[in-house]
Amino acid sequence: MADYIYTMEIRLTPDQLKGVGLVQDVARAAGMNLYLTGGAIRDIISGFTIRDLDFTVQGNPLKLQKDLEKAGAKITAVEEDMRTIFISLPGNARAEISMARTERFEKTGKPPIVTPATIHDDLRRRDFTVNAMALSLNEGSRGLLLDPFNGVADIETKVIRILHNYSFLEDPSRMIRATRFAARFHWPLEERTQARYDAAKEGKYIDHILRSSIGHEIAALAHEDDPLHVVKMLEKEGWLEILHDHWTVAKVDTNGIGALMKTRQQMVDMGYTPDAGPAFMYFLTAHLSDKDVSDIQKQIPRKDLVEAWRDIEEHAKTLAKRLMGKEAATPSRTWQLLSSARPEMVLFLAVKAKQQSVEQKIKNYLTKWRQVQQKIPLPEMTELLITPQLPEYPKIAHDVFMLLLDGKLRSRTETLKFLKPFAPPPPPPLPAPRRGRAAKAVAEAPTAAGKPGAKAGKKAKGAAVATPAAAVPAPAMPQPAKAQAKAPEKSKLEKSKSEKTSPKPAKSAAKPAKKPAPKSAAKPTKGKKKR
Repeated sequence: MADYIYTMEIRLTPDQLKGVGLVQDVARAAGMNLYLTGGAIRDIISGFTIRDLDFTVQGNPLKLQKDLEKAGAKITAVEEDMRTIFISLPGNARAEISMARTERFEKTGKPPIVTPATIHDDLRRRDFTVNAMALSLNEGSRGLLLDPFNGVADIETKVIRILHNYSFLEDPSRMIRATRFAARFHWPLEERTQARYDAAKEGKYIDHILRSSIGHEIAALAHEDDPLHVVKMLEKEGWLEILHDHWTVAKVDTNGIGALMKTRQQMVDMGYTPDAGPAFMYFLTAHLSDKDVSDIQKQIPRKDLVEAWRDIEEHAKTLAKRLMGKEAATPSRTWQLLSSARPEMVLFLAVKAKQQSVEQKIKNYLTKWRQVQQKIPLPEMTELLITPQLPEYPKIAHDVFMLLLDGKLRSRTETLKFLKPFAPPPPPPLPAPRRGRAAKAVAEAPTAAGKPGAKAGKKAKGAAVATPAAAVPAPAMPQPAKAQAKAPEKSKLEKSKSEKTSPKPAKSAAKPAKKPAPKSAAKPTKGKKKR
């Protein structure tokens, strides 16, 4: 079970993953069982781009609206008859939350009769096997995958299969969806599904399509990876004119679509997540009349998409005007302006800009200036120990980048002059090593000349400091009391002779002098008799 949770966490974007946590917390507080369902599970397993997050709750999701808004989500559309709400999560992550339900079609072309149900019943009313899966997000069953129609196997074999023989009859929009999925994934229809599709097409089931379903299919085009290819396939099958009778591939700005796809991928590689839906709809309907465009917009249920589509050209003109004014007089100011602008506007203006200066500034923002940014940290920063560990490092790095863009740091000398005030102070010196008592005593002892023995203070490894034999006399061996009494005293002459003939002290300070052999106490010392 944990494998699917792990797959979900690594496949979702950070914003989408935060959105899952947000919806999960709201549903848990309301006491509703929550499941991630439909296309989200399909794309997580198949590896395709995850466009939307589809949630299903066992309960009425309309009751969650206030709690979702308090948590930071934005309600973009509501379908009360289907008990479905469309939301925009923080970070532009799109999602919809639906009630687990059953759908009973009494007549083709009429809306179904909806009743609350369990998650298992909800999966049975869906369109294709690859969409009839659910991942539990509830305590006790978190990570459990529900796949009653073996959709994982169809993902592995890359086929599109309907759940039952009446699928296209109940909802003719599934024919358009089957074509869209086949164009997006490059998967064929399963043999039985293809036969039912051909029969439904021949029987003109599409004439009974619901108007609301048309709006959903139009909105889905905005979030395709390659909408131009999908539109061509829809026109080939005859479905594009069902979405709008004046809509053809000839009315699409194909060059604009191609440039938009290229720029979007470039921005995604840089870490941006622009919502390209409004821009795609602009170019997909570029050569339609204003009335036709307005008719298409009225059919789309997600009003946030419609508003962004309507305003995209006006917002782009405003941004272009700012880029030509004093606000973008220098490269650093231009960078700050474009960094604060919405990524969707930068994306659209990169393709649609009419002024050469605006086009060049956006091109530099996406290419040339990025290379300058990658040079930070500079070698001079490392040399001066200006590292990310410093609290003020982000501001220093930003200021350096701005100066580099404007060409105010052209040499190493200029760079060092700017950075030196921000360099941290050098570390304090290490404390002197502590010496032992013996070494300290020898170092303080006076030498033969009366000066302190500096050299004698050095320690020998594993031993005390050695001294000359003359400096340290050998201890005298004790003699018995009787022997001491009988031993004759030496004369002054003998004492002087013995002092003259006594050996000189050893020169080496490293080797101690040999101790003289002790005199035997039993034998008297040889010498002249006492006069």
